[in-house]
Formats: sequence, C-alpha cells, structure tokens
Amino acid sequence: LCATGTAVAGENALVLAVLFYTPSLRAPMFLLIGSLALADLLAGLGLVANFAVRYLLRPPSEAAELAAAGLLLAAFSASVCSLLAITVDRYLSLYNALTYHSERTLGFTCAMVLLMWLLCLGVGLLPLLGWNCLRDQSSCSILRPVTKDNAAVLAVTFLLLFALMMQLYLQICKIAFRHAQQIAVQHQFIATAQATSTRKGLSTLSLILGTFALCWIPFAIYSLVADSSYPSVYTYSLALPATCNSLINPIIYAFRNPDIQKSLWLACCGCIPSTFSSRPRTSSDV
Repeated sequence: LCATGTAVAGENALVLAVLFYTPSLRAPMFLLIGSLALADLLAGLGLVANFAVRYLLRPPSEAAELAAAGLLLAAFSASVCSLLAITVDRYLSLYNALTYHSERTLGFTCAMVLLMWLLCLGVGLLPLLGWNCLRDQSSCSILRPVTKDNAAVLAVTFLLLFALMMQLYLQICKIAFRHAQQIAVQHQFIATAQATSTRKGLSTLSLILGTFALCWIPFAIYSLVADSSYPSVYTYSLALPATCNSLINPIIYAFRNPDIQKSLWLACCGCIPSTFSSRPRTSSDV
C-alpha cells in the first residue's frame, strides 16, 4: 500500500502539473479532472503517511494516527465525489448540449468543487472529533480507527453513489445513441463513422464503470460484513485494488484526453506527433 501510494502521488502530481502550466486547460471539465487528480494525490500521500504512523513512528501517537486516517477519509471521499461530478458534467454536456457552455461557467464549477471539498474535509475531520474507536477497541471496524457503525455508513453511501453513477451513465448511453441515430438519418453516408464512434463511447463507459466497480465494490461490501477481528491480510488484499483505482483514474480521465496528450507531448519533446489525431470529439464519444 505504501508503494502504491507513492506511485499514485507521483502520477497524479504529473496530471496537476500539466493542468497548472497549460493555460488552455482552464475549462470546467479540466477543473473537475484537476479536482480528481488532487484527491488521488492526497490519497497517495495519505497511504504513505498511514504507513509511517503505523510502522515507523515510535512511540505511537494517537493524534498522528487520527490525522492520517482523516487524510485518507477526506481524500478518498473527494476522489469518489469528483468521479460523480465528472459523471454529472458529462451527462449535462449531452442533455443540455445547446446551453451547456453558457450555463456551465468556470465560476459555477469552482463553487461546486469548493463546496464538495468542504464536505469531504468535514468527513475527514470526524476521527479527530471523536468518531473513533481508540478508547473502545471492540467497536473498531476494518478501517481502524473508524468504528463499525461509521464504516457501515460510509460503505452504504458509497454504494448509493455508485448506483447513481450507473444510472447517469445509462442515461448518457441513451442520449448518445439518440444523437448518433439522428446524425445518421440526416447524413447516411457517415452512418458507419457514427456507429464506430458510438461503440467507442460505450467501450469507454464499460471501462469506467467496470474499473470503478472491480476496485471499490468488494472492499465496500467487506466493510459492511467484517470487523477488526478479521485477519488483516483480507483487509489489505481488498484495500489494494481500491487504492489502485487512484492509480488508474489518471489514465482513464486525463491521459486519454487529446488536449492533455498534446500538452504532455509538448512538455516532453517539444512537438506533437504527426500521427496524433485531431478529430473533433462528438457527443457519441461520451
């Protein structure tokens, strides 16, 4: 987990550097990607801090343990909420395609991201405010020092957010199919291209939901049924895929974006490959 946290922090730091030093990447969509990268960066640092507190800090410090746990809670909460915000943004960009760019201003997105982060920071402060099991070890969950009741609340909340994301992506699929059919009817000669674009969009949705589900759902369900008496190896074996989601997020949401790819090529070698596709994205690309 410590090694994974180091890799997560480094990868997401690269995403933030690209977004920060590229003036053209200032659209609301990139702000949401930046929020996700920042959350995953803090999650990686939280994993390293948790390792240091548990195994390197002697004598153990309750305040340091609670702070490290709070950092992890806040970071992973912000990561999941950022993924939900990106999903909502993609849905609105298709559902309100004509008015999206005028209504979805940068200031509005900044306010929503700030509100989301304040909520997640509040979640991270809960262990420090007394919502912990350090005084009663029998009430500890697998997410020590989080209590079993609080871990169950977090797991149920996560499952509800995942269900909401799935519902939104199903709506995105319907809208994308409808757009592709309308374009195909108007321009039959590009129907094949639109079908290819729609299939690409559906594969992207499958990648997003499949990765998110495989990484997080086993750990969330385990948090509901297990407690601190369960062997730690089970917890670590399920927590590792969940943390790897923060390692995969930059690949799905950042490095696959053509604008970020261009910035990376310019930063690394000062040029853009001639094979780089400049095809404009359509609504069917989701």
